[in-house]
Amino acid sequence: MSTLPRRRLWRSLTLRLGLIYVALFLTSTAAMFAAAYWFGVYQPLLKESAAVQREAGDLAAIDRAGGRDALLRAIEHRRGTGPRRAFDALIAADGRTLSATLPSWPEVPIAGWTTLEADVYLAGQEQDYEPLVVERRLDDGARLIVGRDVEDIDDRDELFTIASAWLVLIAAVLAIGGSIAMSRAVGGRIDAVTQTARRVMAGSLTERIPLRGTGDDFDELGGTLNQMLGRIEEAVESVRRVSDNVAHELRTPLARLHADLDDLLTAEEDGERQRLAEQALAEAERLQSIFDALLRIARIESGRHLAGFRTVDLSTLLADAIELHLPDAEARGQRIESRIAPGLGFEADPNLLFQAASNLLDNAIKYGGDGGTITVGAARKDGVVSIEISDTGPGIPPAHREKVIERFFRLPEAAGERGTGVGLSLVNAIVALHQGTLHIGDAGPGARIRLEFSTTRRE
Repeated sequence: MSTLPRRRLWRSLTLRLGLIYVALFLTSTAAMFAAAYWFGVYQPLLKESAAVQREAGDLAAIDRAGGRDALLRAIEHRRGTGPRRAFDALIAADGRTLSATLPSWPEVPIAGWTTLEADVYLAGQEQDYEPLVVERRLDDGARLIVGRDVEDIDDRDELFTIASAWLVLIAAVLAIGGSIAMSRAVGGRIDAVTQTARRVMAGSLTERIPLRGTGDDFDELGGTLNQMLGRIEEAVESVRRVSDNVAHELRTPLARLHADLDDLLTAEEDGERQRLAEQALAEAERLQSIFDALLRIARIESGRHLAGFRTVDLSTLLADAIELHLPDAEARGQRIESRIAPGLGFEADPNLLFQAASNLLDNAIKYGGDGGTITVGAARKDGVVSIEISDTGPGIPPAHREKVIERFFRLPEAAGERGTGVGLSLVNAIVALHQGTLHIGDAGPGARIRLEFSTTRRE
């Protein structure tokens, strides 16, 4: 696991979030202990205080009604009753102790309630008591102090105080340590992404984010980013290949165009000038068609083409494409067989789909050989509409089937044929826009091109 520099560590968002979590955890822990203290200590003390207050009031009433002797008898009786040990002290107005089980008491009157130490020594053993006491001033000025032992509640109070202090301290240490560890772990994974991105920006397109194979969120994110980097690498490599191919493909027609124009300047006969002008115009038109095709592919692949998707009657569209290319096929003695199912409708851009079908038919006629057969089929199965166009020509070798969709790639044996070399590239771009797939296979003999489109609702 990589470690972050100290300065970055303290600036880390994960550490700040961890510290916020620590604060919230400690706050919730303190609130929990406060609630436990309220119900386990403070409320029992309030309950005992109210009980002792009632007892003191009852004893004061006995003194007013029955006199001092009745009070002393009531105090004596009280010492043997109640769930908690009773403590008391009766001090005359002149300071004499009339009765007491408390070993000591404050010299000044007790306001409200308080707790006193009342340890008792029995057979050499000390027994700890801590009575909660209240005081009443009797009519003759005597002090009546009444209490009950709450040592167990006091022990609980001390336990809460010590335990909460230690628990909060330990929780704080563990939480802070965990936050730092989490920040280092998360920060290390983020740092790996950052470093990879910087190396990619520096020009190393083969860099990939290291994965740990745990299948966690960071591995999922890293895998997705690696796929994106792979696509970027492929796109950049494709641009490089296209640039090389464009330069290669345009060199010859530009050279011919330059030569024709140069000869046109020196030609003396009108017929020669006419021929050279027509040749130059043909080369210019070929260049224009190449640039138009490249521009259209670029617009489709970049999403800038405003596709007019609507329900298309594919059966009629393919029939129109066959009718358009039928004269060219007949000129080469070829037959076009139609195996198109009727009523094939699905969401598509009719203009682009017609362009794709037209390009495939043009290639089939061009490379299908004189006197051959071209088969055009279309069908629907399991929610997928397929278009299949095959010929009886030499076909496409398996080693070249992935390359023929690249711009300007041409089979060695087809180098002399007319065309721009971007027909299948345009078809592939159109199929990708429609979220379909393009398959190139063997018709035995000849080539078979199949386009498949899902008819489910587009998102």
